[in-house]
Amino acid sequence: MNRRTHVVLSEQLLRDIDTVVGARQRSSFLTRAAEKELMRLRQLKALDELVPWDEKHHPELKHGAAQYIRNLRRQDEQRFKKVTTRSR
Repeated sequence: MNRRTHVVLSEQLLRDIDTVVGARQRSSFLTRAAEKELMRLRQLKALDELVPWDEKHHPELKHGAAQYIRNLRRQDEQRFKKVTTRSR
């Protein structure tokens, strides 16, 4: 069952929505967008409850995942250089 509600949107957001989907499709678009975001938030919540991503359990991520990945790549490059230098 659908229910009419009042939602306040900025003028620019309303124009952007109308440009992409048309004024006659606003409700449908906003419903799909809200459902999608709710699913994403529920998944994040479930992951937080199942997987403890904190410094205690993952100290390697203390400075963030991006820094951790950079360090891994740097180590791989160093290993590659070491291995390829030996084989010459």
